[in-house]
Amino acid sequence: MGERRLDLDRARGFAILLVVFGHLMGRGRPEGMDWYAVAFVALYTFHMPFFMYLSGFTARLSGMAEAPPSSWPRLAARRAERLLLPFVLMGLVIVLGKYFASKVMHVDAVPQGVLDGLFDAFWNTAESPVIMIWYLWVLFFVSLGALPLLRLPGLGPLARYLPPLAVGLVLFAIGLPEVMYFNKLADHAVFFAVGLLVAFLGAPAMRLVDRVWLPALLLLVLLAGATAAGLIDRRLALLVCGTVAIPALHGLVRRFERGLVADALLFLGRYSMAIYLFNTIAIGLAKAMLIKAGVAWTPMGATLAVPVLMVAGVLAPIAGKVLVLRRVRALDRLTD
Repeated sequence: MGERRLDLDRARGFAILLVVFGHLMGRGRPEGMDWYAVAFVALYTFHMPFFMYLSGFTARLSGMAEAPPSSWPRLAARRAERLLLPFVLMGLVIVLGKYFASKVMHVDAVPQGVLDGLFDAFWNTAESPVIMIWYLWVLFFVSLGALPLLRLPGLGPLARYLPPLAVGLVLFAIGLPEVMYFNKLADHAVFFAVGLLVAFLGAPAMRLVDRVWLPALLLLVLLAGATAAGLIDRRLALLVCGTVAIPALHGLVRRFERGLVADALLFLGRYSMAIYLFNTIAIGLAKAMLIKAGVAWTPMGATLAVPVLMVAGVLAPIAGKVLVLRRVRALDRLTD
């Protein structure tokens, strides 16, 4: 395992801010809030591909991608504890929480019943009440699925990273049904493979990223904006914008090596798991409190609430992690 890459931590910090912004309105966005609808479409062309790229990059640096077959069962058990267990536990918490909290406060996307909610959470992706944490489920299968592809015989050091890339492109091309998040896996596996490859290429790849990040960022803004305007098919945009976002966003955060912004991104990156798991709960509670306080959930009211919801979605999970979860060793480990 190599030394910790702070640029990856900062990149995760930036990416988790994008995740929180994408979750602000959930399925309860008021009709006519056009600016957020446009921003939402543009954001979802690239931010989760970038997160998956970071996971692939980290998998290569951590040594997971180099793990011998004899260690795969142990590795699978660790990945299940790290990814599947939080997903399952949060699925239970969110379904039960939404169902019972709806009796006393405003809740978006309330399940018809506990069993219906659990069925949707673990099978019916289109109606899943925990769709906001699909990444954990998908990352488990993508990361383990890459291992045998990296071990195909007869391939050189560079060529061994090409089969995961090829399989990822095939999955993207054919697509998969909206069952057990298979569609999310098909749409994002290729970006994990890109992360593996870029990490393998190392310093030369980073020099290229540092040279092209600004034109890539401008191109990303143009393409994401065109998608939001309906000029580019959204699924095609996911592949194109997701690819362009890799040098654009990684290069952007590499500009911040020191100073307030760098420190803030690093701080957020180190709490990204807790934020990812709990931001929608915090946002939902903040929204319910605002509505209870008399804020009309109109386009204007929701727009004025955006800063409050962002602060709640970012800082409340961190506070919960520091003040509560760290006191319970098992929960602390699950949310690191």
